[in-house]
Parts: sequence; structure tokens; C-alpha cells
Amino acid sequence: MAGKDSIVDMAQLDFDNVVADIDQIREHLPQRFEMEQLTAIVFISDDHAITVGYKDVGHDEFWVRGHMPGMPLMPGVVMCEAAAQLASYSAHRFDMMEGNMVGFGGMEDVRFRGPVVPGDRLVLMCQMLKLRPGRMIVSRFQGFVGETMVVDGRLKGIPLPVDALKNVDPRP
Repeated sequence: MAGKDSIVDMAQLDFDNVVADIDQIREHLPQRFEMEQLTAIVFISDDHAITVGYKDVGHDEFWVRGHMPGMPLMPGVVMCEAAAQLASYSAHRFDMMEGNMVGFGGMEDVRFRGPVVPGDRLVLMCQMLKLRPGRMIVSRFQGFVGETMVVDGRLKGIPLPVDALKNVDPRP
């Protein structure tokens, strides 16, 4: 199912040629610990409109014990978070949002088409559809396990008020 419908032809991707590893991803994304949902970036188009990365799904992910006991399935919301992080990576790396941090602004037409389980590699592709610098980014995304599309949809990213959020105490 990856063929003509995928943003990038999977056969043209070189997973041994990593463009950005986890340390380089961390230079552009603030998520840490259990909220890091990318392992590596393997492709960025010359015009920065398309990015491909992946998440190697471990047996020790925070959701494995409870979603669902005896049959762990990666929650759809976590798949969407991984796709959002991929889109956000490109936005930050290429300063598409004029220095602002990108946060979730919305999702449209999201479809979950198959399971993702521990041991899988979730390959994610994002294609920038619309950019309003400093205001909004709209991306199309797809996720694959092997050649099977397991998730797709559209994401909207908006600037977050970083200065206002920096000093928020996370404790109740």
C-alpha cells in the first residue's frame, strides 16, 4: 500500500543514512524522556517541504503496560504526536515559524489503518502543504510499518507563547 499513495516512495529511502540522530533532533525539539517520539530523520527534501523519520517502538514505552495488558498497541494519539514532532522538527530546523515553538493547532481527516506494536519501526512522512510564517503550518502526514500504511491525516501547527510557559511549575 506504500506505492503511489505514499508521500515518498519507501524504496528510495536509505535507513542506514541518518540525516539527524536523536541528539540532533533534540537540538530542535523540546520533548524529552517518555515524550520523545522520534528516533531518527532519514530524509529532508531540498525545499524542506517533505521530511521522513522513524520511531523504533520499544518494549519499554510508557504505554505498553496499560494499553492494553497482554496486547500492547501504540495509542493513536501517540502516533499523531510522533507525526507532529516530525513536522515540528522541520519547522524548527528551517525556522519556518520565525523562532516560535510549534504546538498542536488541530488535526483533520486522521485515519488509523493498522496496529503498531513494540518491536515495530513506525516510519513517518510529513509534507508541508501551507505555511503562514509565525501563524500556522499545515502538513499532510503518513505512518507506515513495513509497507503498510497504519495512520494518515493532516496536522496544523501554531506558535506557542514560550516565554509565558517557561516558568510554569509542573507540580500540583
